[in-house]
Amino acid sequence: MSNSQLSTFNSHLIPPGYKQTEVGVIPEDWKVTQIGELKPFVTSGSRGWASYYSDRGSLFVRITNLSRDTIYLDLKDSKFVNLPPEANEGTRTQLQEHDVLISITADIGIVGYIDSRVSMPAYINQHIALVRFDPTKTSGKFVSYFLASGKPQKLFRASTDVGAKAGMSLLTVQKLQLALPPHFEQEAIAEALSDADALIESLEQLLAKKRQLKQGAMQELLTGKKRLPGFEVKPSYKQTEVGLIPEDWQIQPIEQISTVGRGRVISHREIARSLNPRYPVYSSQTSNNGVMGYLDTFEFEGEYITWTTDGANAGTVFARNGRFNCTNVCGTIKLKSDNYLFVAKVLGKIAPRHVSRHLGNPKLMNDVIKRVKIPLPPTKAEEEAIAAILSDMDAEIAALEAKLTKARQLKQGMMQELLTGRIRLVRPSRSGDRPAC
Repeated sequence: MSNSQLSTFNSHLIPPGYKQTEVGVIPEDWKVTQIGELKPFVTSGSRGWASYYSDRGSLFVRITNLSRDTIYLDLKDSKFVNLPPEANEGTRTQLQEHDVLISITADIGIVGYIDSRVSMPAYINQHIALVRFDPTKTSGKFVSYFLASGKPQKLFRASTDVGAKAGMSLLTVQKLQLALPPHFEQEAIAEALSDADALIESLEQLLAKKRQLKQGAMQELLTGKKRLPGFEVKPSYKQTEVGLIPEDWQIQPIEQISTVGRGRVISHREIARSLNPRYPVYSSQTSNNGVMGYLDTFEFEGEYITWTTDGANAGTVFARNGRFNCTNVCGTIKLKSDNYLFVAKVLGKIAPRHVSRHLGNPKLMNDVIKRVKIPLPPTKAEEEAIAAILSDMDAEIAALEAKLTKARQLKQGMMQELLTGRIRLVRPSRSGDRPAC
């Protein structure tokens, strides 16, 4: 097919009102431009800030404060500087609201946006470029979202792959291409994506709070520091090798309340040969609930506790119920009578303390876990009541995690649609940079 034929073929694929450009198919009233053509102020931080480091003072922004997940700064790990009045670099590199930040060394292309939440004065180091547009003509927030979207990020990653010392000059920054809608549409798109980010941030904060509450509840309930209504038999406590526990609780090693076993070697080839894979194979990973794959048959059935015996996740504990398989790095615990959910919660808290890390190879083998001692309430009813509360908290956290995942996926979809003009938030105008009525 000739170039002219290919061009004719592609033109039939472009919907009415759109055009093919260097950055892809965009609306006809959008324009493709380089950052430098918009006449922004472009600079980067300078070296030699170490002598100004301080425990408090002005915010000093580094690449670690930028994230590929959001254009807003992560200031949990903040550094500060105190600049003397005669330091000229402070004037040139001081940030302002609406500034766009781009990492230009090593991990190239991480984008940040300066909004009102960033305390001023603030400065950047030499690994970050600053781009400042005229806010009445170009939305820095829109540009930040655009540069953080799929296609520009692919170009940044390609640049990073050049080598470990890959870098980007300020001239290259000015040559970065943008697909720009009219200014009012830039602001509308930026605000829509900002609302999506606000939802994600609120869910992240709520999830962090719920996790903290769960950790506090586990610390109180699994040690008997707090007794549930109806189970306060004795008010006194006793000191044991696992800490302070209620007088009526007891200490038991795992081997006395259970049968401890282990899985077998299961290869990916065996999993691939399964004709009717229904039963999960649990291994050493923690993602996907520890599932490595599925087999036609099962070796374990019922209520079990499993733990990872080897590797980076050694000592990670799960409560299992059903038919399943375990690999040789997955240990199994079958309880004789105690509530497996309660024991799983307690063991999950205690097991990591017993992981051996000799020569950098974490292990928690069967002979060790058999001797691990755990505190137990006097009745199964109390175990079940505690486990029910913690399971409800786990379910609430899992629901929030699912909601957060969905919100992140929704935002990614919005970026793909809005930043390419596939979905328009305003009707195209034929009379310049004004929304159509």
